[in-house]
Amino acid sequence: MTTSKGHIGQSHRRENALRHLAGRGRFVTDLVLPRMLHVAFVRSPMAKGKIVELDVSDAAAASGVVRVFTAETLNDMCAPWTGVLDHFAGMQSGAQNLLAEKEVLWAGHPVVMILAHSRAEAEDACELVMLDIEDEDAVVDGEAALVGGSPLAAEGLDSNLCFQTVLKTPGLEEAFSSAAHVVEGNFTFGRHTAVSLEPRAIVADFDPSTGQLNVHQGTQTPYQFQDVYSRHFGLPEGKVRVIAPDVGGSFGMKLHVYHEEMATVAASLKLGRPVRFVADRLESFLSDIHARDHRVKARMALDSNGGILAMDVDDMTQIGAFSSYPRTSVAEGNQVIRLMGAPYQMPDYRGRLSVVFQNKVQTSQYRAVGHPIACAVTEALVDLAAEELGLDPFEMRQRNLVADDAYPYVSATGYQFEKLSHQASLAKLRDLMGYDALREEQATLRTQGIYRGIGIAPFVEITNPGATFYGVGGARISAQDGAVVRLTPAGDVYCAISVTEQGQGTETIIAQVIADQLGVTPDQVKVSTGDTDTTPSGGATWACRGAGIGGETALRAGRKLQGQILTLAAAILQTDPTLLSLANGAVVDTATQQERITLAEIGRIATYRPDTLPKGCDHSLTVAQHYAPTGYPFDFTNGIQASYVEVDIETGVTRLLKHWVVEDCGRIINPLLVDEQIRGGVVQGLGPAFFEECLYDDMGQMVNASLADYLVPMAGEMPDIEIAHIETPTLDTILGAKGVGEAGTAAAGAAAMNAVNDALRPTGARVSQTPMTPMRILTALGHL
Repeated sequence: MTTSKGHIGQSHRRENALRHLAGRGRFVTDLVLPRMLHVAFVRSPMAKGKIVELDVSDAAAASGVVRVFTAETLNDMCAPWTGVLDHFAGMQSGAQNLLAEKEVLWAGHPVVMILAHSRAEAEDACELVMLDIEDEDAVVDGEAALVGGSPLAAEGLDSNLCFQTVLKTPGLEEAFSSAAHVVEGNFTFGRHTAVSLEPRAIVADFDPSTGQLNVHQGTQTPYQFQDVYSRHFGLPEGKVRVIAPDVGGSFGMKLHVYHEEMATVAASLKLGRPVRFVADRLESFLSDIHARDHRVKARMALDSNGGILAMDVDDMTQIGAFSSYPRTSVAEGNQVIRLMGAPYQMPDYRGRLSVVFQNKVQTSQYRAVGHPIACAVTEALVDLAAEELGLDPFEMRQRNLVADDAYPYVSATGYQFEKLSHQASLAKLRDLMGYDALREEQATLRTQGIYRGIGIAPFVEITNPGATFYGVGGARISAQDGAVVRLTPAGDVYCAISVTEQGQGTETIIAQVIADQLGVTPDQVKVSTGDTDTTPSGGATWACRGAGIGGETALRAGRKLQGQILTLAAAILQTDPTLLSLANGAVVDTATQQERITLAEIGRIATYRPDTLPKGCDHSLTVAQHYAPTGYPFDFTNGIQASYVEVDIETGVTRLLKHWVVEDCGRIINPLLVDEQIRGGVVQGLGPAFFEECLYDDMGQMVNASLADYLVPMAGEMPDIEIAHIETPTLDTILGAKGVGEAGTAAAGAAAMNAVNDALRPTGARVSQTPMTPMRILTALGHL
């Protein structure tokens, strides 16, 4: 056991923060290797069409160009990939390969790959490629795509329907026929994209003399890509090393297999030299996955007291020309229909999901997969119901939230909740925001022609997913994580772990967890991540699993090493190990806390003088631990958010005044980093609620594909974000931690939409489309 002052639950600054502040980050874009070539792509200027002529001879002869690849000369290097999962029965998607062959399927589809001594030379050569495409009718609108006679988004498809499913309880029709009140609405959620600090970047380096492929890649999941490159390029997995150094933001966008990265690996294999691709900002808009793009029709049935009886939901998710690989583009919509109504006691439900192809950039998983859609629709209907019944929004939710003493609980959509804290969160939020005073201020200001609104939104977040998330569908995505922890001869601790760091503080929280098990300080624990050759295999970081699964792995590894240290110390000291503890970098007497021997001395003896130990004594100071969830299929977190806004009804401009979050992520390891995660998530939820949208014209052309036209929220637009916590640890693990990375994004947009509509309530106007731009607000007001 340890008796040192605990570091779990304490705020510690991210250990890499000062390094990044000093400009000493180590990103893929910083890497320079001898004989490295640079890549640029010729992309389709059209959303759909047949390639009728392609001439690359002038480009191949251009200054600095080393090689030009087309589908004919490169695609046979790679086994095609198809983004389907077995548990999504009936799902279809076309096979994808490195470069477009015969047809192009979205504006930005890569057709030609040019490798040169510099990126500038490669880009210049792109201008010399003669590409003739016979334009075809593009599938742009999802609803039109499902109408009979509509052109197909790609050859080989049976229809433009990628996947469809229905969840339904037996009592749905009765619930609506007997309801005292029914509220309904149609909602549209626009496309947006990640705009990460660092664009997608990869350096592939194949050594033909050894058969070793080293890939430096900005990704969340190095082991996933090790598997992908091994299988699709026919390489032994042990000969593929993927290194993820510092990653400047991912948010799910860097989880997916892209044509450009695969082509970069293929080119390195072909040429036997390093090849680098770094997306520029313009092509990122045309190649990075987009998020959301949902159209939802929903209704809610209520009894005469405002009790929620049922929801009936149709979600159409538009995903581009292919389903993404290997996680698919269906997962987003699947979580939308399964998270509807999640915070509430709701006996009956029907959710129908239609996933539709278009000739646009693929959409797929992005921070808080599906959560913002489900939360916004649910909470908009709850507010409509409160208005119809004349109930305060807080009272409406108090009547319907799943009671804190009602767990374990199974939702109408089939999700199993171990233990949540909706009622406690609601009460804490009301006090935190000073709700009654805000309502008084709102009423006073309305008499002065100032329209302010308050919106609240409870949420449920999926975290710590097990194998039922992807593995059950045949995806080779690990549900477990691994850690190797060792005590050095100097008495320091080293941990190699499979969860990865993208700036959220993974390395810091792992150090805190291990420090508590070994009686040292976190700065004595060095954590290594992101290298498939030097860290144990695992699922890495996605879906808020870093603390809950990675942290639990580290805790168990730390306890295992603790036991070995105490056993060894007892042998040295000739005492009973149960009488010893670890504290302050030493082995101490548990009863008196008197120091008996330092960790450094144990490390010295075990490493340099094992001959002095009793015969048969195990002097190893390295342990390995793997852990996979075995209890609930997921751990669910919960919380509630509130937004306070002011809408100028003459201009349609919304000013964000304040935002509050009460959040329950189980046991909190590092309050500082938890709050940073929540604030960042709130910003990424408010961005698409008010600013971010990928706009397309009727021809399938993205018309705002640059940061000059695509709006991202800046610090000046964001409100103060005040955060409070409740802790309901999961009993599935020793650590008790759940996840927190997506909580801020999950409900921020829902709270904001309710706040805007609350502000507009005296005018009779409502908005149900995001982003809630000034033009859309003015249209709702009838001014346009």
